[in-house]
Amino acid sequence: MISRRQLLRSGAGASAAFAIPSVTRAADYPSGPIHCICPFPPGSGADTRIRFYGSKLAAKCGQPVIVENRPGAMGNIATEAVARAKPDGYTIYNAPGSSTLAAAPSLFKKLGYDPINDFEHITTLSASAFAFCVPADGPFRTIADLTAHLKQKGAAASYGSIAPPGFVASEIYRAQFGLETVVVHYKEQGGLLNDLYGGNIAFFCIDLTTIQGALRAGKLRALCVTSAKPLKAVPGIPGAADAGIPNLNVVTWWSVHVPAHTPQPICQQLETWFNEIAVDPEVVKFNADIGGDVMPGNSASLRELLLRQTKEWAEWARIAKIEPQ
Repeated sequence: MISRRQLLRSGAGASAAFAIPSVTRAADYPSGPIHCICPFPPGSGADTRIRFYGSKLAAKCGQPVIVENRPGAMGNIATEAVARAKPDGYTIYNAPGSSTLAAAPSLFKKLGYDPINDFEHITTLSASAFAFCVPADGPFRTIADLTAHLKQKGAAASYGSIAPPGFVASEIYRAQFGLETVVVHYKEQGGLLNDLYGGNIAFFCIDLTTIQGALRAGKLRALCVTSAKPLKAVPGIPGAADAGIPNLNVVTWWSVHVPAHTPQPICQQLETWFNEIAVDPEVVKFNADIGGDVMPGNSASLRELLLRQTKEWAEWARIAKIEPQ
């Protein structure tokens, strides 16, 4: 469909408007507000993050960035909305690509989108991980301490899970040491924390962003992160390899995507802007404060990462015996 703006710029009707090459259209991009789709509800940590990045993008492009919250179905509603949006650069997806795209084929039987081919993959923004946590006033100071306790308790011990990355990381750990520890799934953080502090579960594995306050307040002790190597943002927490779980490397990452067939000049402009944003000192501090490292990249590196982690998620789901919903 020809837009009113195209007709006015062509001055020669529909045929001339269709003849305008994409590079010419991209030269004036953006000429109006950009909509950023958020897969989580207003007020959530993800919403705060996306609005922060949106303000940075608005400063770069000189146009408003409007955040639209489309929560539900573990991100699938928002992801599908972006996949079906007009490929003109005015709908973008700033999302945890590791879970909303890479993990999706292993978690759901049917998807309303193709995580690889229904998008142009712009760049990565940041990386973080989950952490194995125990009460700070408890006896466990290392993964070895926790493992010895869990082996002694057998199936009488349990751990808490609230999100798929933490669940698969815990199951990889459990499988590696032949633990009989039983998982207890939670829908909200309050119950998870109460059961940990009350001694009903031995540990949980949760994203670093969620627990920053509890770590700083001295209520939780993080025994290690789920990434093989430590994160710069939390240098005091060892990586999984150093902590004694050599086969564990579950990394979470945020990335930017637009609908497939968005003109390449627009994709390249977005890649440039977001990589400049990624290394902005305020952005570096923002990520460090919530336990993440900045991770600038490009379309090729993001696509390769997405393909690799999609395969990794299939293996993690097999280990964790996850049945797609």
